[in-house]
Amino acid sequence: MNSSSNSSNNSNTEKLQKVLARAGLGSRREMEAAISDGRVKVNGEVAKLGDRIASRDRVAFDDRLVTLRDDAEVSRRVIMYNKPEGELCTRKDPEGRRTVFERLPRLKGERWIAIGRLDINTSGLLLFTTDGELANRLMHPSTQVEREYAVRVMGQVKREHVVAMVEGVMLEDGPARFTDVQEFGGEGINTWFHVVIMEGRNREVRRLWESQGLTVSRLKRVRYGNIFLDKRAKAGEWTELTQSEIDDLSSVAGLTPRKVPSLTPDEQNRWSRDKNKRRPVRAMRKPKDSPRSR
Repeated sequence: MNSSSNSSNNSNTEKLQKVLARAGLGSRREMEAAISDGRVKVNGEVAKLGDRIASRDRVAFDDRLVTLRDDAEVSRRVIMYNKPEGELCTRKDPEGRRTVFERLPRLKGERWIAIGRLDINTSGLLLFTTDGELANRLMHPSTQVEREYAVRVMGQVKREHVVAMVEGVMLEDGPARFTDVQEFGGEGINTWFHVVIMEGRNREVRRLWESQGLTVSRLKRVRYGNIFLDKRAKAGEWTELTQSEIDDLSSVAGLTPRKVPSLTPDEQNRWSRDKNKRRPVRAMRKPKDSPRSR
């Protein structure tokens, strides 16, 4: 390749996936996958993982020219979304199931980047941002961002179970542990706990409980770092975070605070329409008692 990826001077170049994420095309992980799939070209040639580029290089994503931006040009908006069970954390689903991105306000020239994921059967707090670097840092294990979950556990939870999960359990993909476990009560064989974990591996909370022979019957994320899920966003709804909340997230990520841009009149109208177009969430209700069951 004739791009700057072959240049011996890396001080003026950046990793291709970082530049693409900063351009608002997705997270670094998504951009790495796109590069591996041959969807990215640099100076007319198919890029490969490990390539570095400079500002003078021409980059195309899915054969569309990408406008390269300096870090200072990137807006830093963040929204909180209250994910219901049954939605997927993917942009498109081949089976046509509902995705979290369908509910988000539309952007012009940018994309919402998910800060972490939740599986289809997990509800609660999801954060989305327009800043790929913020998303990458908040998701990176080295940042050590706390994630708090409300967990309903089926089975008899003993003290030794909790001690084992706090001290650490070896799962198939490596050691895992909760940094805190608090009981919140419950009825019958179902007990609610709040747990804190410092990473976001696939189904990690569920697998930790399963390692003790216990089953998670409900799982909801209630906090990510300093952001708590609150009444501003009911199930299936989103709300934009305040300047101070975004500044706190930026500080956790080791980034300089940046003024949140005001919505243009067109964006205000579009976001308002998007909120009004939300489809209602079907609440999971217990069936009414029949006369025979009384």
